[in-house]
Amino acid sequence: MLVVNTEVVPGKQILEVKGLVQGNTIRAKHVGRDIMASLKNLVGGELTAYTELLTEARREAMTRMLAQAERLGANAVVNVRFSTSAITSGAAELYVYGTAVVLSD
Repeated sequence: MLVVNTEVVPGKQILEVKGLVQGNTIRAKHVGRDIMASLKNLVGGELTAYTELLTEARREAMTRMLAQAERLGANAVVNVRFSTSAITSGAAELYVYGTAVVLSD
């Protein structure tokens, strides 16, 4: 499955638009990660525990979106976008969406 954040794929033609597809996940912070992040805040640098958390969340949301595109019979998802939002204190949603299409070979 081809996934791009552009509206078109160079050298390919969109034969059919299947519709909007999306995937999301809501993740909560972990007490252990919060403690380590607080310590890291004192000295500066990357908060690797949170980086890993967001990477896992993106992967899970993408997997859900691609499964939906496959069910629709698409072979690509174009114009893919990511969004995040706070759900409650300590929890955030990662949302990915795009347009499922059938591309020419």
